[in-house]
Amino acid sequence: MAPPQGQMRPGRQLAVLGLIFVVLYLLVFFAGGASGGLKDRLEPKLGLDLVGGTRLTLEATNSVDGRPPTAENLEEARQIIESRVNAFGVAEAEVVTEGNRNIVISLPGENRDLTEVGSAAELRFRKVLKAADGSGAATAPPPAATPAPSGSAAPAPSGSAKPSGSAAPSGSAAPKATASPSGGQGGMAPAPSASASAAPSATPSAATPAPSASGEPVPQSIEEQRKAVEQKVGAAAWAAATGLQAPADLAADPSLAEKLKPFAALDPREVAVLPAAVQFNVPQISCAQLDKRPPASISAADQQAVACEDGAAKYLLDQAKVLGTDVEGASAVLDQTSQWVVSLDFTNAGQDKWTNLTREAFNNTGQACDATALGQDGKCRVAVVLDNEIVSSPEIQGVLTGNSQITGNFNQKDASALAGQLRYGALPVTFEAQEQQNVTATLGASHLRAGLLAAGIGMALVIIYSFFYYRLLGSVIFLSLILSALLVFGALVVLGRQIGFTLTLAGIAGMIVSLGVAADSFVIYFERLKDEIRDGRSPRSAVPRAWIRARRTIISANAITLMSAVVLYVVSVGTVKGFAFALGLATVLDLVVVFLFRHPIMTMFARTSAFLSPRVSGLGRALPPRTTEPAKPRNPRVKEA
Repeated sequence: MAPPQGQMRPGRQLAVLGLIFVVLYLLVFFAGGASGGLKDRLEPKLGLDLVGGTRLTLEATNSVDGRPPTAENLEEARQIIESRVNAFGVAEAEVVTEGNRNIVISLPGENRDLTEVGSAAELRFRKVLKAADGSGAATAPPPAATPAPSGSAAPAPSGSAKPSGSAAPSGSAAPKATASPSGGQGGMAPAPSASASAAPSATPSAATPAPSASGEPVPQSIEEQRKAVEQKVGAAAWAAATGLQAPADLAADPSLAEKLKPFAALDPREVAVLPAAVQFNVPQISCAQLDKRPPASISAADQQAVACEDGAAKYLLDQAKVLGTDVEGASAVLDQTSQWVVSLDFTNAGQDKWTNLTREAFNNTGQACDATALGQDGKCRVAVVLDNEIVSSPEIQGVLTGNSQITGNFNQKDASALAGQLRYGALPVTFEAQEQQNVTATLGASHLRAGLLAAGIGMALVIIYSFFYYRLLGSVIFLSLILSALLVFGALVVLGRQIGFTLTLAGIAGMIVSLGVAADSFVIYFERLKDEIRDGRSPRSAVPRAWIRARRTIISANAITLMSAVVLYVVSVGTVKGFAFALGLATVLDLVVVFLFRHPIMTMFARTSAFLSPRVSGLGRALPPRTTEPAKPRNPRVKEA
């Protein structure tokens, strides 16, 4: 018999819920890249804190003035960093942006140093105009002998641009730059960002190696920082520094040592805003300060710059005549001596620039290179500058018309990493590593077990209490929680494949919190049901009336939780974002279970005889005691006489 008009049909709602389960688990087993065995298809995407791996947070700035990058530049940087990480040969690396200046790199299942993937990799080729002592010693003038660069100019094993050999002036043989694949120097990273907001330096002509300390256009923020540095060192020290036309000769004028002493106390950020002339001519400014300047401090290609090689020799460098954008390709190869080198291919225009630069250096056009900067054979050197540091500075032995190489004490891993940086391009944004977290696989498995144990204990406590307090109604709570857990699990698997959502320990915590939200909705509904029965209604009529009155409260409570989760997701970063997403997802699916299972199943229970028993149903004293009619006395038969 059909139910009366207006009466709900619980079978329809349960059928809709069943259809949702069928569709969801069809997606789990057959859609979204599902592959492998049953276990593989049912495995959600787990975060680093559950499976182990490396997580690095990079904070982006456009330059030393600290301005935030544009969204376009940040996205371009994310794509380049993702290419660099994938070049490691690992799978499932994740590179995402967070906020307006953070990029987070996640490498599951493997611990390794990722800090180098965030290096700007801005390559510049600059002539060495002058050389001076970069040790920071203030008691003697720089050596007057003609120096030659060290024969070793290899980056450190970490991939940074620090040579492993001494580059201080010495009498050792200089590396020879040739046009053959085994010699010369090349570029390191295309797409540099030569923004005007980088730390400025003087900009004299190439034929004037002693730059002026003023007259260079700088952003207002840099000018303000420079004035603050001027106040810090004092007027006397500033006047003495800006008046120098060459490195201070402390032997000829010992008073300069005391006047220039305040510059030794400047931190690298303060040194970065000084004019190039001051950075080079003041001996108290050491390579220890120069090497730690913020990223992009010397990225401006049209300005002279100061940089160090091997932390010992301080060089005044000419404007960059060849840039990373002039390099077409880079690869790690073995040279004729079986040493790993980075081979560089120039673009057509870049090859012309490189040839012209080597011609200028070989001929020392305009006598631009000072005697202190010449190599062993009296030729100019060209510095290969990566970010703020010099990789190598070979003496140019001829005009180079072919492709070149970057040589050094590379192994295959270092050469490949460096070539990858150059091949995928320079970052349009500079970064500073904020935090790198390494989680071992053992610790991750321990976190996972702890999270699942906490979730299991939480669910078990709710179920035990519900059976103790609500008895038969406790089975409704138990089944609802099981269905909610299955929906959440299926959604996690699908979302992990479709949008890359990863379940973290914080996400598990969000789901545990959602258990409390689900328990609240049970209490609201069942207590309203008791109130209706106390008002004299039968259990069958009390169930729909209790639902109507409790529904608004349940929706309101879940809506508040959901809004809180959305706000938390929008304003937070990192693992807190995962907590908010998991809490919101569990809350939404709990509402689905409330409408499509809990209310229909309660309607069906209300039609059973067990529901009318206070001892079985859990409604307790709300149900009126069953009344029984008194037994009628038997009419005694009257025996007839």
